[in-house]
Amino acid sequence: MSPSDKIRVVIVDDIAETRENIRKLLQFEKDVEVVGAARTGREGIEVTRQTKPDVVIMDINMPDMDGITATEAIRKTNPFTQIVILSVQGDPNYMRRAMLAGARDFLTKPPTVDELSAAVKRAGKMAQEEREKMPASVQSAGGVSGSGGGAFDGKIIVVYSPKGGVGTTTLVNQSGGGVTQCGDPSCDCGRQSSIWGCSGIPE
Repeated sequence: MSPSDKIRVVIVDDIAETRENIRKLLQFEKDVEVVGAARTGREGIEVTRQTKPDVVIMDINMPDMDGITATEAIRKTNPFTQIVILSVQGDPNYMRRAMLAGARDFLTKPPTVDELSAAVKRAGKMAQEEREKMPASVQSAGGVSGSGGGAFDGKIIVVYSPKGGVGTTTLVNQSGGGVTQCGDPSCDCGRQSSIWGCSGIPE
């Protein structure tokens, strides 16, 4: 496998032992290459800007800037880079905030080898697919330009599932009245649904 085919990873954690343990776990994956590491959220943003990795493994609790804030910043400047959040707490609120910030996955510390490997490969595949779709001018600039830059003329909506499973997500715009047909593939109720799923409102 050529270096260009490998999933490029940056590790961001304020504990040196954790960074080293994650690096050791990933070194056995032939299709993964650790290209950088950082001790803080701010360092993580800078290392990501310089290395443009496919995946960032991000601790959620760090002294200078938490992982959620750093995730938001990285996704703005490197939109193809996918973030895998690590947390000692499996708190659903943390998970929700992380996904809203743009994280691709959420793992509880310490992750197993299989959990970490699967999350990195899922995120890496998505990063490479997004990178291929992105104009070369945007990739080299390291970010998405607004209407003034001329790269894109529109908005991007990204929907994440913290479970990483399959299903149907319903998006409702502000002028759409707030309800659509139920989009749950396992549900045959024929009812309307809100953006959060089946609402139990008959047609």
